[in-house]
Amino acid sequence: MDPFSDVITLLRPHAVFSKPITGKGEWGVRYSAYGAPGFAIVLAGRCWLAIEEDEPVLLERGDFVLLPSSPAFEMLSQPGARCVAGQPSDTDIRHGDPDGEPDFRMLGGSFQLNPVNAPLLVALLPRMIHVRAVDGNTGRLAGVIDLIMEECAAERPGREMILERLLEVMLMECLRWPGIEKSTLPAGLLAGMQDAALARVLRAMHADIRGGWTVAELAKRAGMSRSAFAARFTAMIGCAPMEYLSRWRMTLAKDALSRGGKSLDRLAEEIGYESASAFSTAFRRRIGCSPGTFARSRANSDGPQA
Repeated sequence: MDPFSDVITLLRPHAVFSKPITGKGEWGVRYSAYGAPGFAIVLAGRCWLAIEEDEPVLLERGDFVLLPSSPAFEMLSQPGARCVAGQPSDTDIRHGDPDGEPDFRMLGGSFQLNPVNAPLLVALLPRMIHVRAVDGNTGRLAGVIDLIMEECAAERPGREMILERLLEVMLMECLRWPGIEKSTLPAGLLAGMQDAALARVLRAMHADIRGGWTVAELAKRAGMSRSAFAARFTAMIGCAPMEYLSRWRMTLAKDALSRGGKSLDRLAEEIGYESASAFSTAFRRRIGCSPGTFARSRANSDGPQA
């Protein structure tokens, strides 16, 4: 799989809830940060969305927005409207005048990620992805959202698996959305995949995580000198090439340990370590505990999310 597919697979999004959000007249609501990813699509009218202290952004009919970690935000009928405190809910929400037909309609939803790997999404994306209908090409996302909402409303066999797959598609569409401004991207995988030379290197590393990669070999794949490649990789990804490889191996290790069912010998071989002992030493140095202790801590928590 390519790097994006690898990440989405580890996130294992699940447990969707969705709700209609409507409003009429002047209104405003303020939410505290709650960490879970949230998404919404505007069905009619318009509203303004302000994340923490940022200036409000206009959301219009057909616009889609994804908040990878749902920081504190305000939603308003117009800039300057008085806000009341809101609480996340899975039930219908009405803002402003409670009587008569609303002049604003939105479908909003939230979902959970595998807790071990949830930080991956936040590290990939800016605080908000805003796909504007006026820019075109929103039909694919709108279609996926329609399917998510339809599945949420039904109790059909296979519901959880269907929702998980639909959420994976939605997240993948956001990751490759061409309208993401490069200037808003944090250093990381998504920023690196925007660079053709680094994208070749990242695909190669993810395709062969067990490979005995060297900076010189990766630089050759990128078509760059060793020093130029190392500097560019670090600037775009946020760490040196070998550090990225080590981090990704540990990400795979933590995921496998949280799910159970693999011996340390097999896991070590799969992610590129010569022995279980070498893997255990590297894991303890980087994570701060032994693989066995980490696995037991996951088993004693709420359990791995599926």
